[in-house]
Amino acid sequence: METKDMIRELRTKNGLSQDELAEKVFVTRQAVSRWENGETTPNIDTLKLLSKLFDVSINTLLGSPRQLICQCCGMPLEDASISKEPDGFFNEEYCKWCYADGEYMYHDMDDLIDVCVGHMANDQFTPEQVRAYMKDMLPKLNYWKQYTNLAGAEKFAEFKQQLIDEINALQVEGMPKVEKLNALVGGYVNLEYRLPNGNLVKFLDDGATYLGTQLECEFGGNRCFGIAANMDFILVCTYEENGENPELVVYKKR
Repeated sequence: METKDMIRELRTKNGLSQDELAEKVFVTRQAVSRWENGETTPNIDTLKLLSKLFDVSINTLLGSPRQLICQCCGMPLEDASISKEPDGFFNEEYCKWCYADGEYMYHDMDDLIDVCVGHMANDQFTPEQVRAYMKDMLPKLNYWKQYTNLAGAEKFAEFKQQLIDEINALQVEGMPKVEKLNALVGGYVNLEYRLPNGNLVKFLDDGATYLGTQLECEFGGNRCFGIAANMDFILVCTYEENGENPELVVYKKR
């Protein structure tokens, strides 16, 4: 189902008019109408509000373009099994058993493998087969990759703070200080920029996860700052509602 149909279905299922939905997610009725006509798609922050309001994932709102799997244990994710942040927003990277109440439940891969063996071993797959499968599969998932690269949760927190400091040191005119970075799926924030030579280019990988945020411009107006970063680069851009008319401000290799 397309995003326009999903929003209309969820709105009517919840007994909301376009005006009522617009009020709940801080947009105009005309914006809701454009979504439902397929003219535009909600931006990432509005998608998060819609996701929380309707208790469905952003992936579901977008018509399920990706097969979500938990980046800690590898379990396929449905909306009912996706984890949530303490503020009620979905965290589509993890299942609710691996990430709960803002905390990661597993810091030792062998502990997780022991749990999975207990649940997955059966008449078809022996404990040894399950253990071998998990030992091969888990290191390929983002959560354990971070552990390999960053030596655990404490180092990852230090890395995020380092990124925040580097972004603020750029002193981009009109951009407020960054205080927090969130996990962002590339496919939701991979905007297309026009270069001086007229070519259009995207800088992100739709399937990768980045650290980033959205900030309102200190000068007002209808443009916002968007930030996406990882170990290799920092990207700062501006755009209008629904990611329209994006402009690249900074692309800095780290």
